[in-house]
Amino acid sequence: MDLSDVVATAMFTGVVLYALFAGADFGSGFWDLTAGGPRRGGRLRVLIDHSIGPVWEANHVWLIYILVFLWTAYPTAFAAIMTTLFIPMSLALLGIVLRGANFAFRKYSATMTQARLFGALFAGASLITPFFFGTVVGAIASGRVPAQGYGDRVSSWVNPTSLLGGTLAVGTSAFLAGVFLTADAARSGDRRLAEYLRPRTLVVGAVTGAVAIAAIAPIRRDAPTLGGELLGRALPLIALSAAAGVLTLVLVFRRGFGWARVSALVAVAAIVIGWAVAQTPWMLVDELLIADAAGARATLLALLAVVAIAAVTVLPALAYLFWLTQSDAWVRDETTAVAETRRRSG
Repeated sequence: MDLSDVVATAMFTGVVLYALFAGADFGSGFWDLTAGGPRRGGRLRVLIDHSIGPVWEANHVWLIYILVFLWTAYPTAFAAIMTTLFIPMSLALLGIVLRGANFAFRKYSATMTQARLFGALFAGASLITPFFFGTVVGAIASGRVPAQGYGDRVSSWVNPTSLLGGTLAVGTSAFLAGVFLTADAARSGDRRLAEYLRPRTLVVGAVTGAVAIAAIAPIRRDAPTLGGELLGRALPLIALSAAAGVLTLVLVFRRGFGWARVSALVAVAAIVIGWAVAQTPWMLVDELLIADAAGARATLLALLAVVAIAAVTVLPALAYLFWLTQSDAWVRDETTAVAETRRRSG
């Protein structure tokens, strides 16, 4: 494997982790948006706040990691993507800012009207970000980003592959969040809330899976290079994703919520990795190869050294943070918060 491929693999590992952890984080916005009024949706919103509160900022470390890698290791590709897709990229980043601000504002709202407004903005922004990131992926994968940059500002990301990419990004995020929230509700002892989420998570998962299968035909027409490889080299990963998705639905149906989280992560990771395998060896499909986009060898080696350092400094801290959110003390705190909301809502 060429050095440029090794660095690309390291960068794409960040893409997979961001899709999983930030995806589940963003997907909570769907459940917040559809939770209903204060009386019916109060308990679910408390669960959302408590579940994502410790990690919603930490997840964005992967986005920084991806952008720095792309900018440093593949500057030509970075310039081409940013000059062509600055509209969806700007909208995605705007969603991150709005989401974070309104998540904080909702907690300290003086009135119920303010809380509803900030909550709606938080939920809406949570869906905006994965959608526009999905359109960026679709633009790159369909060969609409020219190597020299400055591609069409609109048609590059308003096309069948991009719109399907955005839709699937929102759907998989909502599905991940549904599985995790259902498991959190059951773990905290709120069986009523878990049973409320369970059928809805099944519906979201089934619809997302159906859209993913139906998307193959239009993607093959609109992005033949990607579409051909999705049913070629990447087919085993696509099959793994489908099998893991079906297993997740079965586990949720049978109330095996803990294991359902694992299979849901496998389902999403497999489809994201499948996209990478289908796109290889292109950095920009049909326009720029990974090897041609790579920077100086010294730069690539320095980046791999940074990855090694981060692996022993940043990763343990993140792992410890996620472990804490799954600890017994956190469960007791979560149970207390949900019980208090239940008491207030009657």
